[in-house]
Amino acid sequence: MLSFEAPTLPLKTDSKGTIRVGGTRIQLDTVVYAFNQGYTAEEILSQFPALELADIYAVISYYLNHREAVDEYIQQQEKEAAQIKKQLESRPGYQAFRQRLQDIKKSKSNKLDF
Repeated sequence: MLSFEAPTLPLKTDSKGTIRVGGTRIQLDTVVYAFNQGYTAEEILSQFPALELADIYAVISYYLNHREAVDEYIQQQEKEAAQIKKQLESRPGYQAFRQRLQDIKKSKSNKLDF
């Protein structure tokens, strides 16, 4: 006989408040972003093989049914990321460190030129 039990939502919040999909480190916003870019669940799976196809469909379904709340969560995550970036960039020595990395990258790319 066919059963109509609601599946468990494959979303878990980690200790830092980030929502992850299934037992992976892949974030909810990663799947939502890909979906909003027009990717199908199967295409998302091909990019993130650690996910389960059923979990991707469940996340998309949840997003479609709770779009406003999920979009608000994503906006909050983006704000927090911007604040962290600003803090890191304001540290003494950050610009010098970044310049050193860019110089290293440039020198390595120059060595690869034939």
